[in-house]
Amino acid sequence: MRCSTFLSVCAAAALSFLTPLAALANSQQAETLAEIELKGLQAVGSDRLERMIAESRSANDIEFTRSWLAEQPKASGGEQWKCLSEALYFEARGETVKGQFAVAEVILNRVKSEDFPGSLCNVIHQGTGKKYQCQFTYTCDGYAEVIAEPRAYDRVSKIARAVLDGKVPSLTDGATYYHTTAVSPRWSRVFTRTAKIGVHLFYRDGVQTASN
Repeated sequence: MRCSTFLSVCAAAALSFLTPLAALANSQQAETLAEIELKGLQAVGSDRLERMIAESRSANDIEFTRSWLAEQPKASGGEQWKCLSEALYFEARGETVKGQFAVAEVILNRVKSEDFPGSLCNVIHQGTGKKYQCQFTYTCDGYAEVIAEPRAYDRVSKIARAVLDGKVPSLTDGATYYHTTAVSPRWSRVFTRTAKIGVHLFYRDGVQTASN
């Protein structure tokens, strides 16, 4: 889109937002306000405006499908991204794409909570040291953590990247716990269930050892 055309469209949109105000002011005042808005848009520049609009729509552009993931660039990142990618691989690689996003959200919600450690890696490895006494079973089940399905890892690593970049809408309503539908842990009877996505049930409130 050419710069002048883009700014004109933005100016028209801005004027439409001013309709309630223009109804109270005379036409000259409305035109003056529109001119001020247009100058502001010109100062920002069309390229930056396009980026801002793209960023504001990023969450709505997410599709919880493998085809959408396949279109995303190969993911990369630091230690926290790697920890989250591995957690999704070992905890949820058999889950639906939406379910994998939801599990990632739970882990991120824990980081934000005062009841858990303040980083992804520390949340994921919390309690590790004794067999089966940890938050995420794969970290303390005694088995080697081997990535045997590179395609599955590639997909979840993209999910981890999208979640860390803040591009995903909320799915679990603040959940900090989950388990599969194949089990029924005691703590699930006292926590508040917030969602069911794929084969996982999601909960919030309280401090217990998660199990899945």
